[in-house]
Amino acid sequence: QVQLVESGGGLVQPGGSLRLSCAASGSIFRIHAMAWYRQAPGKERELVAAISSRTEYADSVKGRSTISRDNAKNTVSLQMNSLKPEDTAVYYCQATLTTMTQRFVSYWGQGTQVTVSS
Repeated sequence: QVQLVESGGGLVQPGGSLRLSCAASGSIFRIHAMAWYRQAPGKERELVAAISSRTEYADSVKGRSTISRDNAKNTVSLQMNSLKPEDTAVYYCQATLTTMTQRFVSYWGQGTQVTVSS
C-alpha cells in the first residue's frame, strides 16, 4: 500500500502565497513522477503542475507557481504566489510509481482545500 498525505492548504488573501506539500510513503520502489491537480466546485479536475525529469505547468499558474521534489524523502511541494480567487479549489497530489511488488500505478492524496478570498 502507498499513502499520499497533503498539507499546507488554507485561506489566503488575493495576492498572497501558499506552499503545498505532499509526502508519499509505503511500498514504494521508485516514483517516476509527481503532480498537483485541482478541482473547483462544478468543474473537472485539472493538472496544475507536474515534475519528473522535467516540469510542466498549466498556463493559468505559469510564472506564479513552482513545483519541486525531494527524491530522497518522496515529497513534492507546490509554491504558489500572487494567488487569485480563481485558484480556489481542492488541490490533490498524485504520484506515478512502481511499487515494491513491481506494479506500475498512480496514487492520489485525499486533497487539501485552498481558498483565496478577502
